[in-house]
Amino acid sequence: MCRPSGLRLALPIVLLLSSAVWGSTALADERPNILWITAEDLSAVLGCYGDPQARTPHIDRLAAEGVRYTRAYANASVCSPARNTLITGMYATSLGGQHLRTVITLPPEVRPFPMYLREAGYYCTNNVKEDYQFITPPETWDESSTTAHWRNRPDPEMPFFAVFNIMTTHQSRIRFAEEDIPELARLGPEERHHPAAMVVPPYYPDTPAVREDLARLYDLTTAMDYLVGDFLAELEEEGLAEDTIVFFYSDHGTGLPRHKRWLYEGGIHVPLIVHFPEKYRHLAPAAPGESVDRLVSFVDFAPTVLSLAGVEVPEIIEGRAFLGPQEGLPQPYVFAYADRVDEVYDMSRAVTDGRYKLIIHFMPHRPMMPRSTFSEITATRQELRRLRAAGELEGPAAEFTAPTKPPIEFFDLSRDPHELDNLAAGDAPPPASFVRLRDALFDWMRQTNDLGLFPEPEMFRRSGDDAPYTMARQPGGFDERLLDAALPRSALEPRLAMLLDHDAAVRFWAAVGLLAAGERALPYREELDAALADPAPEVRFTAAEALTRLGEPDEALTVVAAGLESDNPYVRLYAAVTLSALGELAEPVLPQIQEAVTRELAAEGDYPLFIRWALGHVLDELGLDSSAAARFP
Repeated sequence: MCRPSGLRLALPIVLLLSSAVWGSTALADERPNILWITAEDLSAVLGCYGDPQARTPHIDRLAAEGVRYTRAYANASVCSPARNTLITGMYATSLGGQHLRTVITLPPEVRPFPMYLREAGYYCTNNVKEDYQFITPPETWDESSTTAHWRNRPDPEMPFFAVFNIMTTHQSRIRFAEEDIPELARLGPEERHHPAAMVVPPYYPDTPAVREDLARLYDLTTAMDYLVGDFLAELEEEGLAEDTIVFFYSDHGTGLPRHKRWLYEGGIHVPLIVHFPEKYRHLAPAAPGESVDRLVSFVDFAPTVLSLAGVEVPEIIEGRAFLGPQEGLPQPYVFAYADRVDEVYDMSRAVTDGRYKLIIHFMPHRPMMPRSTFSEITATRQELRRLRAAGELEGPAAEFTAPTKPPIEFFDLSRDPHELDNLAAGDAPPPASFVRLRDALFDWMRQTNDLGLFPEPEMFRRSGDDAPYTMARQPGGFDERLLDAALPRSALEPRLAMLLDHDAAVRFWAAVGLLAAGERALPYREELDAALADPAPEVRFTAAEALTRLGEPDEALTVVAAGLESDNPYVRLYAAVTLSALGELAEPVLPQIQEAVTRELAAEGDYPLFIRWALGHVLDELGLDSSAAARFP
């Protein structure tokens, strides 16, 4: 199946050269080893990226001897959608893998890229995190475990592709007790970061709790740097450094508010360093120690590795190789997505050309910082909640904790790197740069059949036993009217016609628009009441939330509470998230909520966990004990 037009432009002459250069048996032993060292939850808080607070000598040395990318991006700001893209070379939104910890079916024509490497004679290992959003085919890795290592290959002459995932900087470690992080024991007193000396970003309140979190983040980064040094030392000790191209990058931004889970630069702009030994320096895009400004993102990593390894990049792959014989033209844009994370349903899309950034929030009625059990434990998030309740926040922090968010954000990153000045906030006509990015984003969403335009239950309902990717490409599978239906708009009349549409996803976005309108939807209560009988549960639940907020909760809440008893976990989760959004307004169905928590405690898997977490927020709002609901597995 061919990729949509415009997503990847390969140079035909380069493709011919790839088979001529790398395909010959005589040069088979010249294929490079490739090592990926990935850090969890890390923005470019490194010395080589100019951060004066960083103490990262091993990574800085790698950058001094390699090339440093200044415009590298994750396509998602949380782990599993980002890794879904990394392992396939496909946008997670093309495959249906945009929701955190979902499980999708891959179409047969889409394969994890290490399978191609193994077929070409590479030994492929992963240590140890996968999180790919699908059941990993057994042919993907020679070994994927805590003991997976290049040295386990049966023939020391075999080229290898090895991945090592470093958890040290994961957001959970920021709140761990120090004794639970043995990696910190390697740090000397002079390598520690003192809270009083930290530079607090302008979007955080300057309080001791925030400074403590920042100091811990930088300490963890230094500890992670030691581990990077260990892997590099292993290559040297085993005589493999001169045969190995090394990538260092992170899976998305740091695990603090406004970074991980958000589409700001702190969430998706990542460090990327590629080191070429002398033997392969001809493949480097710049001299050692130099930086590269080319736009690259995770969707490009799979084809880049295949290109470096001399393996033909499959036509279906949506990314574009940025190194090796199959290097393509630079991407003009990077696209990013944020959908459900744990128990929080939302949908935002972003595009950047490296200077300007456009973010569209398709659910502007939801908070910018919604309650999320796993992240609420972080001290900085708690501090933002505390100061918001006390009325002591102002400026960017107050905007970030507001109950709603702007439908559109547009930033000039060259003069506003922290993305604080929303150029789309006023009434002035949009500049040409805005129109250009908006059109590019909409074209990309249509060309890739962005599956985020389907509510999660509807996406799986339509897919059935097929892959969501396959469903969206069948006749009638993806209706381009979905994007128009989903766009935030002030006019409500078009929503009424959409509420009667034959397509359940169109009806869903019509209901979302009426919900987002608040009291302006009062004249349309009759239409919303009729939607309580809609065959699609997510339409019913959205209409019910709107009616409850308009003062008509009786039948509406009963409809949502009934969803908690569905056999379908996606439906139960959507019902739970709806009740979570209603908070205290959900009190009339408290008995059903408590019964649902008990049922989900007896179930296993991520969705029962997310359902409990969502319902736990209602219990919190009502001042009841939510400890059972918030229990971690």
